[in-house]
Amino acid sequence: MARFGGKSMRYVGLDIGSSSVKSVELTRKGSGYELQSIAMEPLAQDVVVDGAIMDATSVSNAISAIFTENKIKSNDVVTSVSGHAVIVKRIAVAAASEEEVGNAVQYEAQQYIPFDMADVSMDYQVLGPAPTGNAMDVMLVAVKREKIQNLMHVLGLAGKTAAIVDIDAFALQNAYEANYDPAPEQMAALLNIGASIMNINIVRGGVPLFTRDVSVGGNQYTDTLQKELDLSYDDAEKLKQGQELPNVTAEARDTHIRSVSEILLLEIQKTFDFFRQTTSTDNIQAIYIGGGTAKIQGLADLLREEFSIPVEILNPFKKVTINPSRFDQAFTADVGARMSVAVGLALRSFDTP
Repeated sequence: MARFGGKSMRYVGLDIGSSSVKSVELTRKGSGYELQSIAMEPLAQDVVVDGAIMDATSVSNAISAIFTENKIKSNDVVTSVSGHAVIVKRIAVAAASEEEVGNAVQYEAQQYIPFDMADVSMDYQVLGPAPTGNAMDVMLVAVKREKIQNLMHVLGLAGKTAAIVDIDAFALQNAYEANYDPAPEQMAALLNIGASIMNINIVRGGVPLFTRDVSVGGNQYTDTLQKELDLSYDDAEKLKQGQELPNVTAEARDTHIRSVSEILLLEIQKTFDFFRQTTSTDNIQAIYIGGGTAKIQGLADLLREEFSIPVEILNPFKKVTINPSRFDQAFTADVGARMSVAVGLALRSFDTP
């Protein structure tokens, strides 16, 4: 597992979500990037649940279909993980220099990782001297080995190799920073709201200050609409995506959609409050939303009302050149938000070796 670094070459960004597998391939174009391939393959219900792959064959088939249908030549991918099996923690490690951190971090990590250390893959990045004491500020990441092994198995079935395994929240940050050039002092909250998991990453100056994964997402809208309005799964999905149904009024739809949006809002509010209590009292200045649930009707407006700060649907292609003779720009604009993590993963191709 790696978060920073990696050999400089073209990788395919591969985001395996609960509702679909998404891929993006980028190349350098001057000081920016150009889109080389983009694809999305839907997954059936319960194939991936809360970030856990339940049906390896279905996921590997979806990956194979993406590569075959889009004639993607590279078999090296950058993918990512999130959920309860992933721990991301910013810690102070008692060390006088970066060189000493390697010896101390394994011991320090045991205090923060609620799993047996033999059962996790761990990585870290030194952020600099800690604000107080003779210590270094370190970003620690640990993932259950079983989760990584399952991911490697699925990729292997599809004939692919994971060059890098990243974290969803960090990939979202990559896409944000490459496209928005945020000022060093700007503190922003990045939300990746997928089908079953919401990743929250509060960042400033290129540093993730606080991350949290919450088990809520687009599936909750579908479940609520299906139950409350006595709909089939397919009809509830259509309604969630903004389509009209002859037997459902706009008022009934909007009421139930808002009720779920308020659940997401509560989790975001709790995260912001905890961040202020434990990390920084500085104000979050903007919110950017990515993921397949980003465009849910009224969600961005609800966040604007609650927090009184700018809220924007994240556009991971804002500074990416898209050749109109090769790609339908209406399609890339429509799916942009849900491709945010895949774009962030593809950007790992250009890390300094």
